[in-house]
Amino acid sequence: MKKKIQFSLVYRDMWQSSGKFQPRKDQLERIAPVIIKMGCFSRVETNGGAFEQVNLLAGENPNAAVRAFCKPFNEVGIKTHMLDRGLNALRMYPVPDDVRALQYKVKHAQGVDITRIFCGLNDVRNIIPSIKWALEAGMTPQATLCITTSPVHTVEYYSAIADKLIAAGATEICLKDMAGIGQPALLGKLTKSIKDKHPEIIIQYHGHSGPGLSMASILEVCNNGCDVIDTAIEPLSWGKVHPDIISVQSMLKNEGFDVPEIDMNAYMEARRLTQEFIDDWLGCFINPGNKIMSSLLLGCGLPGGMMGSMMADLAGIHRSINSILRSKGKEEYSTDEMLVKLFDEVAYVWPRVGFPPLVTPFSQYVKNIALMNLLTMAQGKGRFVMMDDAMWGMILGKSGTLPGKLDDEIVALAKKNGKEFTDADPHTLIPNALDGFRKEMDENGWEYGQDDEELFELAMHPEQYRDFKNGMAKKRFLADLQKARDAKLGSNLTPEKIAEFKHAKADAVVSPVKGQVFFEFQGSSECTPCIEPFIGQHYDEGQTFCYVQAPWGQFVEVPACLGGKLVEIATRQGGKVNRGDVIGYIERDHD
Repeated sequence: MKKKIQFSLVYRDMWQSSGKFQPRKDQLERIAPVIIKMGCFSRVETNGGAFEQVNLLAGENPNAAVRAFCKPFNEVGIKTHMLDRGLNALRMYPVPDDVRALQYKVKHAQGVDITRIFCGLNDVRNIIPSIKWALEAGMTPQATLCITTSPVHTVEYYSAIADKLIAAGATEICLKDMAGIGQPALLGKLTKSIKDKHPEIIIQYHGHSGPGLSMASILEVCNNGCDVIDTAIEPLSWGKVHPDIISVQSMLKNEGFDVPEIDMNAYMEARRLTQEFIDDWLGCFINPGNKIMSSLLLGCGLPGGMMGSMMADLAGIHRSINSILRSKGKEEYSTDEMLVKLFDEVAYVWPRVGFPPLVTPFSQYVKNIALMNLLTMAQGKGRFVMMDDAMWGMILGKSGTLPGKLDDEIVALAKKNGKEFTDADPHTLIPNALDGFRKEMDENGWEYGQDDEELFELAMHPEQYRDFKNGMAKKRFLADLQKARDAKLGSNLTPEKIAEFKHAKADAVVSPVKGQVFFEFQGSSECTPCIEPFIGQHYDEGQTFCYVQAPWGQFVEVPACLGGKLVEIATRQGGKVNRGDVIGYIERDHD
């Protein structure tokens, strides 16, 4: 019999790759004992990435959820692990050193054993400090290689990075195939290369199913020395998520590996509970497209979990481009044609901005550059015209060293715009911030929480945490949930409720997030690249008024409230707004 293979369940990542929200604390508490009873998992992913943000957005305390989910696994010796974005920790933009260091103390105290530390650029300078802090806090630092397919991402490239991370104290290596586009042969060779040099190092493979290569990749890495495989369970396995434990176990067992058996009664119970959570409320926020595998992902290299937000972003740009085409008397693009154009544009942009692995946040940056290029090209303005500070930060080196060479066009454009490149260690560019957050908590009379976990939450997710504390997050979530349920199940609003909404004062169009404002683009030439809404313009109820690009890259649609006539524009095209700022005022046609 071949070596023993362990299985890890990425239960929370199943939801992250499928929809917008996570199971509630009470739901995680219900599913945990069933996962344990399945008997096949030596590890479970309990936290990381955007999980805590979505808890806050739903009005739930993420610290309580993490503690509750970890506790039963801790008690039976199943290791818990989390996803950590290195320089960005648990969010989409850089985090100060003192907040990053506190993270490991808090998460270890909450019951998380292993931290999977990655940098979207595979820059070891963004990972090594976290390895040190994790070790000091008593956690197992699992350093990560973000896998992609490009001319620069070779076995030698990845092996050299692994050597540096292991020398810095990493006791495990994760091959993070976030888009599932890693070629099986390369993954097998890479696994063998690391194991030959570092036989004591545990290697864990994390691969999404999106384009359909994951099972072949699992077989290759296991045959070359991999120790742990990330898996999922129905009804959220496959699609853009992960392979199902049953299929993975069957394949490896047939290959002769020593794999644990699955308690099928418990599997079916976990399956039933997961479907119950979907039917209860989580399914309202699951994009049906994320349940489908697509070989189209091989061409663009974008992670499958991003497809839902990408399609939402594309919709607004699609409408604007078709408006331009109509004004020119040209045939409009279908959704499929637009999607192919976006994929082709990503393929054009990606090598020119240095082949950053397409994982958060760099997948969002590359996708957003491509989206904006499609729009500005339709306007006759060319490419790389609309790029925000986050996109430029990646290009200029503020997030780390890009794997490939920047195109001369991009370098020249940066110099033309007065942009300065840097090779500074990214984390040295960010001042410490905990003292300021301590002051804010003291002024508000907020408790720091057990093991300073509430202080950490404010420092990590300040905007979302403040909304959680003042109750706005819960109110907004319940409104979103009602809207989603009405859309999914058919409106159940009574005439009385409709009348109540119609008579409510709702003429200020308010930004739901901090970000940059983009109105619908109506321009058809370079001379008229964009026409902002005009005073007197009429909007139907619920019609899109504008979009706000949030700091994490997503374009958030802002509706025109109850409709009516535009009487004032408070924020111009490209203007920066905070959550709650007024963008415009619409006078209703009648009360």
